[in-house]
Amino acid sequence: MKIQQIGFIGGGNMASSLIGGLVSNDYPADKITVADLDADKLRYLNETFGVNTTLDSNSLVLQSDIVVLAVKPQHMQSVADSIAASAQQKKPVLVSIAAGIRIAALERWLGGDLAVVRCMPNTPALVKTGATGLSANAQVGVEQKDQVESLMRAVGVAVWVAEEGDLDTVTALSGSGPAYFFMVMEALEAAAVDAGLDQKTAQLLTQETALGAAKMALESTESAAVLRQRVTSPGGTTERAIEVLEKQGLRAILQQALSAAKERSVELSDELGGS
Repeated sequence: MKIQQIGFIGGGNMASSLIGGLVSNDYPADKITVADLDADKLRYLNETFGVNTTLDSNSLVLQSDIVVLAVKPQHMQSVADSIAASAQQKKPVLVSIAAGIRIAALERWLGGDLAVVRCMPNTPALVKTGATGLSANAQVGVEQKDQVESLMRAVGVAVWVAEEGDLDTVTALSGSGPAYFFMVMEALEAAAVDAGLDQKTAQLLTQETALGAAKMALESTESAAVLRQRVTSPGGTTERAIEVLEKQGLRAILQQALSAAKERSVELSDELGGS
């Protein structure tokens, strides 16, 4: 990505992951600044990645081309209010990675007429295998979108959604999704132990199987349905297992779960900042 001054307000896990991804991809550490009230966090980020640090969010905004708002959703309004004047003066691209905070709320708190991008990353970004959905307001130009996309790709894949409301589906799918897979892994491990394997073996085989399936899906041009069919030999063990999953309504269960998570995402956005 084009070398610009990037500022992070908030130095928590997601910010640390993004910074680590950027630096490991040879982005100059001296072009990155982090602001946080926790001096220990700032010391860690400086010592680990060589980035600049400050306790003053407004000075960071005034020197940055891209400002990543990496604070908790419940703190976003107070942070936005505190930097609004500086943001209006500098007019950087503001990138929010706070779950549930709509662009309209950010625009309102920041004073309007600013380029704002809302991102929905997920926790695997912490190990650089994240999946992030992005949405931008009308003030974000093509080059700025490319820059933000490159930023988020430092920790995984990043995709733009057609409408901001689609981020509620992204939240339900990739935001909450790791928990669904962990639950499946948890259940498979328990079933394998009940069937006679020791815990360590069951856990390792489950983890490697999940990794292998995901890697095959990522590297294949075929759909998940086709890949499943290829593993399912007629009259074999996999077919017998799939018959049970179909009979027990796995597809309907996942559809209901996704719908419930999406509904809750909408509710949280209303609670945190309104429309």
